[in-house]
Amino acid sequence: MGDIGSPEVLLDRGGDPHSFQLRPSQARSLADADLIFWVGEELTPWMARALAGIEAQGDVVTLIEAEGLHLQDFALGHGHDHDDHGHAHDDHGHDHDDHGHAHDDHSHDHDDHGHAHDDHGHDHDDHGHAHDDHGHDHDDHGHAHDDHGHDHDDHGHAHDDHGHDHDDHGHAHDDHGHDHDDHGHGHDDHAHSHDGIDPHAWMNTGNVKIWLDLIAEELAEHDPENAATYRANAEAARAEIADLSTEISAILEPVGATPLVMFHDAYGYMMDQFGINVAGTIALGDAAAPGAQRLSELRAQLQEGGAVCIFPEVNHSSRYIDMVVEGTGVRVGADLDPEGVLLEPGVDLYPTLMRNMAQAMADCVAG
Repeated sequence: MGDIGSPEVLLDRGGDPHSFQLRPSQARSLADADLIFWVGEELTPWMARALAGIEAQGDVVTLIEAEGLHLQDFALGHGHDHDDHGHAHDDHGHDHDDHGHAHDDHSHDHDDHGHAHDDHGHDHDDHGHAHDDHGHDHDDHGHAHDDHGHDHDDHGHAHDDHGHDHDDHGHAHDDHGHDHDDHGHGHDDHAHSHDGIDPHAWMNTGNVKIWLDLIAEELAEHDPENAATYRANAEAARAEIADLSTEISAILEPVGATPLVMFHDAYGYMMDQFGINVAGTIALGDAAAPGAQRLSELRAQLQEGGAVCIFPEVNHSSRYIDMVVEGTGVRVGADLDPEGVLLEPGVDLYPTLMRNMAQAMADCVAG
């Protein structure tokens, strides 16, 4: 969006994207937003409940449903790629064009960037456009959906988004197998293993290029006066992502096939694109606390599989890591932040997230 406006990010910095509860003020922002981006219910089931509870009037864009994505199952689950809704997926997600993002006008709740747009007033200050986007069914364009449920209320700018015929069709999502306790919302921490589509699709840089184009088209549709700016910014970002992919490959080259152990199964897309070797995980799900038997099995796997490094994650206790590595000689790497929850929101968040993870892996392997 550049200087045109700023999205409101619903997930607090440092918050857990898998289990979060909106404050009343955030719920109001979500209800008022004209345009909302999120990854999808597989990653943030709390957002799905919030959207259903407030009956959001704005367009909800679900990124994981974008056409042309390279999607795959959890790497340590079934491990096969998915042809998302019949859309062709490049094996590694490299250099994807937006090539006609399918617009399903009865599917995507467009969440989380709630850019306040009033299509017949364009009262633009530099934090968002009051757009009254009334009276048209949205043809969903395979809309990009944001990974943390960003609600772009654009700082409270008037959103009169009346008349949209939105059918969110329940986002047929299975919570991507995460063991979500989610503060009592019916998710059993130990019942759900990582199974099905892995929603951590931003770990593949080709997917991010697709999302950039989709987001730009959504913004252009809601704010046609600034369409050229959105598209130009997306194109520039695509070039930066291409350079980032080359940079990440170079950082990870010394890692090679060195066996690594992660806290949870969120790195399958990096395995696929960059060739890292994740030999195992501490937890079987995002919120699952590993039991004594699981830790004992993992210790045996570390010794048998020759794992070199194990990585804690932000928002998760390191005590499990300490218990597993005791007496094994396996090195403990820096805390990984695959969802970027500790990073400063902004244009540098994504490249910083990817560089930090790649560098942490390379540093640990180098000893």
